[in-house]
Amino acid sequence: MNYYPVNLNIKGQRCLVVGGGQVGTRKVKTLLDCHADVTVVSPMVTETLQAFADTGKITLEKRGYWKADLEGILLVIGTTDDEALNRQIYTDAQKQNTLCNIADKPESCNFILPSIVDRGDLVISISTSGTSPAFAKKLRKDLEKQFGEEYREFLQLMGAIRRKLLKEKHDPEAHKYAFEKLIDKGLLEQVKKRETDKINALLREMFGEGYLFEDLM
Repeated sequence: MNYYPVNLNIKGQRCLVVGGGQVGTRKVKTLLDCHADVTVVSPMVTETLQAFADTGKITLEKRGYWKADLEGILLVIGTTDDEALNRQIYTDAQKQNTLCNIADKPESCNFILPSIVDRGDLVISISTSGTSPAFAKKLRKDLEKQFGEEYREFLQLMGAIRRKLLKEKHDPEAHKYAFEKLIDKGLLEQVKKRETDKINALLREMFGEGYLFEDLM
């Protein structure tokens, strides 16, 4: 493999996006979805980025990039159409051991961004190591059909059950079998079909009273 697969926790971490166009806007949205502390540097920005700045969701610097912008930054994403500037961002980031991604330029990255299927706590990443973004996009669309929104709600329910068990001081190892049985007994399909009565009956069978779908969700 050319890349080491990893899921990075950037909650509250300072991240920089250089470039305020449509590509930069998409990158910012994903960073915000992951609860990052985002700064955008660009003389011109989209209406969306301006609105984010006006509501305090991001820090916006309406000017050109400075090397000092990288101070204290965990990762930087360059989305400009200025090749020389993009190379400078990458060079500066390398010197400071900062994670750097230049959009559509895998040779100027020390990490790349996969195509993502987002179903809440289920995140499926697809990467062709930068060789074919078009094929990664096709795979993402195929997987989005296979893994529908029911996976989001299913995992919300599983997480709520786990938290309730832990609050009641259950041994995590002791209820591992119960979670496997929930899957084997078709809980996912029941969630997909919104079969609340069957879900509650299954939860009662596995955990006793006090575990109701409507209360847990």
